[in-house]
Parts: sequence; C-alpha cells; structure tokens
Amino acid sequence: MERFEGKHALVTGAASGIGRATAERLATEGARVFCADIDEGGLEDTAEAIRTAGGQVSTGKLDVSDVESCRGCVESALEQCGRLDVLCNVAGIGVYSHATDLSQEQWQRVIGVNLSGTFYMSQAAIPHLIETGGNIVNVASTAGLVGVAYAAAYCASKGGVVLLTRSLAVELAHRGIRVNCVCPGGVDTPLIRDFTLPEGAKLELFQRMQSLGPPLAKPEEIAASIAYLASDEARFVNGSALAIDGGQRA
Repeated sequence: MERFEGKHALVTGAASGIGRATAERLATEGARVFCADIDEGGLEDTAEAIRTAGGQVSTGKLDVSDVESCRGCVESALEQCGRLDVLCNVAGIGVYSHATDLSQEQWQRVIGVNLSGTFYMSQAAIPHLIETGGNIVNVASTAGLVGVAYAAAYCASKGGVVLLTRSLAVELAHRGIRVNCVCPGGVDTPLIRDFTLPEGAKLELFQRMQSLGPPLAKPEEIAASIAYLASDEARFVNGSALAIDGGQRA
C-alpha cells in the first residue's frame, strides 16, 4: 500500500517502540517522515532503518515537555519537508508507584511528557494541518479508559489525552482536521520491559488488566492502526479512541 504517497508526517517518540514502528510504517507506505525524539542515538537508528528500506526521512531532537522545543520541532519539520499532513504524538513515559509515594517531580514529568507534550505539539501543528487538510493521531492507553493500580500519573495523563483528542476533534472538524487516538494495552516496548511493581504492590490488581489473548501486542500492530487512522481510508473517523488491548476491557 502507498496510502501516504506525497504526504509528509511528523512522528514524536520515534527513537524506539511504537514511535519507531509508526515512522517505519508511514515511510513504507510512501510518506516522507520527520522523526523526533529526545534520544538522538535511537533516533538515528530509526532514520537509518528507514533509509535502508528506501524511505525518505529527516530527524530532529525534541523534548515534548518544553513548549519552545515543540514549536521548533514543527518549524524544523516544515523546513525539511515543506508541508505537514500528519502529526503522530507517540512520545510517552510511565512511572509506577503507590500514589502516596509519588513525588511532585514524577507527577509533573509524566503529565508534562504524555499530556502537555501532546497538546504543545498539536497546538504548534494545527495551523499547518489546516492548510493541508491533515490530521492528528495521538497515542493514549487503555490506562486512559479504565483505572490501573499504582499508575495515578500515567492514568491521569492518558485519560487527559483521550479527552484532549475528543475536544480537538470537535473544535477542528469544521476546519477539515480529524483528531483520533489509539489506546493500546500491553505492548512489547522498552517502557514495558523496564516495568517493575512497587514494593508491597498486590499482583492481583494487575491481573485484572490481562489480555484475553497474547499477553503483549507488537509495536508494529499498534503502528498499523495509527496508519489507518492517519490515512484517507479513515475519512469518516473523528474523535475516536481505538482500544487495541486483546479483549482486556471486554
């Protein structure tokens, strides 16, 4: 498929995991991709993989929690690519802790990256997406749809992404912009591999969130859904929060 032939996409969190898989998928389908991340080494690995596969790619360092960095990233993408058709807000972090032990710094960092970063990038990109009739795809989580123990900051941030998505979808529909999000369950990414339960946590509280099928999705499976939502095939999909959780919430 070449659903993105002639289109230009900006993907945050592109150094690893879902972000990298998304950048590679869009490039495979013909998009010129601007990959952004705070991890410059991982970012170059992603870019090299795309180039090796014959794709078009540019890169830029980005701290999504900093509004000026977000604005500069969008401007760099426009300088490199000339236009912007798709914004994929994938960058994210997680902290697992008893709510009473969560520090102010941890809370602010998770909210800053996951929620504020999604808003800052969208705010900077919207004027340019209006020009192209483009769209935004955000990465939320099933933790933004149901409660997850020991994840107060993460749930708050991802629940915010879901409602931010819907608010922007309503506000921007008359401007020709669609805004959707995906809500993955467990995905085999560095975020999950580095996961540890806090001391004294009750394992049964996590078991209620298990998938009915394989325990973890592949990043490429989430990227495929992002590519669908970003494509013209999803012309009539707006304000959606697509759960990809193996029946976790069934």
